[in-house]
Amino acid sequence: MYPANITRDEAAERSAQVSTHSYEVLVDLSGRVPDAGEFDPTATFVSTSTLRFTTAGGATYVNLIADRLLVATLDGTPLPDDSFTDHKVHFTAEAGDHELVITALCRYSRTGEGLHRFVDPVDDLIYCYTQLETADSRRLYACFEQPDLKATFTLTVIAPDAWTVLSNSPAVEPAPLEDGLARWEFAPTPPISTYITALIAGAFHVVTDTLTGKAAEIPLSVACRQSLVPFLDADRILATTKAGFAVFEEHFGMPYPFADYAQVFVPEFNAGAMENAGCVTIRDEYLYRSRVTQASYETRDNTILHELAHMWFGDLVTMTWWDDLWLNESFAEWASHFCQGEIRATGVPGEDPWATFTNSRKNWAYRQDQLPSTHPVAADMVDLEAVELNFDGITYAKGASVLRQLVAFVGQDKFLAGVRAYFAAHAWGNTRFGDLLGALTEASGRDLSHFAAQWLQTAGVNTLFAAFETAEDGTFTRFAIRQTATEQWPTLRQHRLAVGFYDEQDGRLVRVHRVEIDIAGDVTEVPELVGHLRPALILLNDDDLTYAKIRLDDRSLATLVGGIQNLDSSLSRALCWGAAWDMCRDAELHPSDFVTLVLSGVGVETDLTAVQQVLGQARAAIDQYSPRDARAALNDRFVTGLARLLKDAEPGSDHQLAFARSLISAAKTEAVVQVLQAWLAGEEAPAGLAIDTDLRWHILTNLARTGVAGEAEIEAEQARDATARGAEKAAGARAARPSPEAKAEAWQLATADDSVANETHFQICTQFWQYDQDEALAPYVQRYLDVAQAISDGRDGWADRSSTIRQHVLGLLFPRPLADRGTLQLMGLWAQGARLSDSVQRQVAERMDDAERSLRCQETAARR
Repeated sequence: MYPANITRDEAAERSAQVSTHSYEVLVDLSGRVPDAGEFDPTATFVSTSTLRFTTAGGATYVNLIADRLLVATLDGTPLPDDSFTDHKVHFTAEAGDHELVITALCRYSRTGEGLHRFVDPVDDLIYCYTQLETADSRRLYACFEQPDLKATFTLTVIAPDAWTVLSNSPAVEPAPLEDGLARWEFAPTPPISTYITALIAGAFHVVTDTLTGKAAEIPLSVACRQSLVPFLDADRILATTKAGFAVFEEHFGMPYPFADYAQVFVPEFNAGAMENAGCVTIRDEYLYRSRVTQASYETRDNTILHELAHMWFGDLVTMTWWDDLWLNESFAEWASHFCQGEIRATGVPGEDPWATFTNSRKNWAYRQDQLPSTHPVAADMVDLEAVELNFDGITYAKGASVLRQLVAFVGQDKFLAGVRAYFAAHAWGNTRFGDLLGALTEASGRDLSHFAAQWLQTAGVNTLFAAFETAEDGTFTRFAIRQTATEQWPTLRQHRLAVGFYDEQDGRLVRVHRVEIDIAGDVTEVPELVGHLRPALILLNDDDLTYAKIRLDDRSLATLVGGIQNLDSSLSRALCWGAAWDMCRDAELHPSDFVTLVLSGVGVETDLTAVQQVLGQARAAIDQYSPRDARAALNDRFVTGLARLLKDAEPGSDHQLAFARSLISAAKTEAVVQVLQAWLAGEEAPAGLAIDTDLRWHILTNLARTGVAGEAEIEAEQARDATARGAEKAAGARAARPSPEAKAEAWQLATADDSVANETHFQICTQFWQYDQDEALAPYVQRYLDVAQAISDGRDGWADRSSTIRQHVLGLLFPRPLADRGTLQLMGLWAQGARLSDSVQRQVAERMDDAERSLRCQETAARR
């Protein structure tokens, strides 16, 4: 347990004792605070928090993570010198209303938690932003750090007068101070939770606009670093935002609840984005400085809509405790794809967002749900440590899939009617899932208790099979759907799903029949399909209404291998791609056959998310699921197929870029390496393929992986790209090199140097383990076990390292390329004998399970 943990029981006890009214927070970023004593203004800042609250009386505390407590008074009386312990300021108060004032010396973050400070190497300009979820508001100001103690929030900031300062309330003109400083005083917010408060400060470039909402004119803004202004496509970002406002205000039945809406693209951000009330932060990798595919833009659009949905679901109405984190994120996940679908229906071009969901997000959920650490969607969040580990594929993607199944069960109109009633009843309050379930039950007129029990309170994924018999003329005499579950999670659920029949017509695979039914138990007969002719393809869960793995019968699988490209529907193809990948991961489809399927269909797949996803899966099928002695030949076949696809791709197209990136990642032989060297030198690149900054780094990193590019080439490329992102990519390229010296340097940076910023750390950890570098990497199996034990014990400074850094090390530095049977046995014995914290045990066990799955696939493939 890390020392700043907060438990659910502690939070419940405090909320029974304390009611919060308001915060007035002064954050002084001037670096000139005389009464703070000696401090480094580039590392620390001063924060003063004035809290007004009511208590039932007795001892309690506020949360604060700070270097020093400077001043602490309760109703004007100083608190004892020893009141600040264990990241809390303790005090005792009589029943009634009180005012607590706390001034502290707080520390800037370099790992994306609290108030993160970044200096842009391009121009030395400074940028600060907050990331306060789950419980890092206490790194910015003293507070009652839990979501159900809402209060109004009034922020004042002192900073250099040339800066832009933004917060949850609309932007204000600063009042000038002496010495080139200024003071920004923001209006109070409505009652909000501490984790969605926000501070943005620095030399940000801002683009402004307005939107006519249902209730008022809403100021809009988009901001980014000065060095990224050439890549800020504000018109598209604002167009997506406005379209989202229109959909949500209509279907949620309530006007946008805040006074303005700012979106700020920030550096070194750990997540995709964060739903701070009225002031969203988004990772600035979403401002594309190089050519990307349409899938990247649609992913960014979805992120924008996800955060906008949170303004209602999460910010206006907030979970009482993190037990309902799943509902917060699952709803935003569902809503963003629903919103994209509504936008598509107005004629805006793009792929079916639910096909994109199936191709990417749902695969994430299926993998997570088959790990030993899987958990019910409604997880038991006993403390913050549990919360940190459950920002996962179940909380987001499985939860959204379950909501999609609920929509299919009750109907979309009734579902949205329930949501509208929920918002109206609980605006500015805190809720539990039962509150939403009650609203949906009333709106739909259906008993949903069984749904919650089956779908939210049990873990695991079901698998569905078609069971049928046919007459001599090929018609079905019996058709049933068989449902299975794992031994560990044996729940057989009720599913609302569709079955689709597809046959060839004029060279295309066309749906010729569809039936929508409810199934339950281990076998459900489907008499509606008896008498129909057996089609070329039987697709269970057609239209992807439920959450389940599907199996393809032999004829259907053969149809796909020979002609998946002939399926007209991108959602149908997504289901088929997913079914094939599941079968490959479950050792039911040979990795070589999966690669064949990818090469046959990816060239004409229109959904670029699917293209990129299945190319990555083919890479995994080769490296992870193929027997070691078969990998080289299969990779050669994959490279040959990619070269053909690249040659045939339209110059300058998204497909061309996707195939090129996949070919670069597959480079192992001298012939392919020489091609990449020529591309990097500006020679022989396919017509229309821009060898731009990001593609150059991709090439160079893979050349470093093969040992062809060394420090001189990396230094030269970093000089060419003298940006923060260039430095991050250079760190990754150095870690990818196969020499023992390079590995030792990278390991030191990843595990022993706490000055490494979060995004640089991510790049190092991502590139450290490479296939075909066994000799240089062999010592790091034991070193991984040693550092995992140190993290568990809180030794060597790990107790104070950020959760993000710990997760990088435990997840990304697991020795997967060396995880043969002997290595896994060694790790298993170690895990049995080690005393590990729950979080470390979980993360190591997940990676070991991934490796065990790989070995099962390898061993099964070797026998065929």
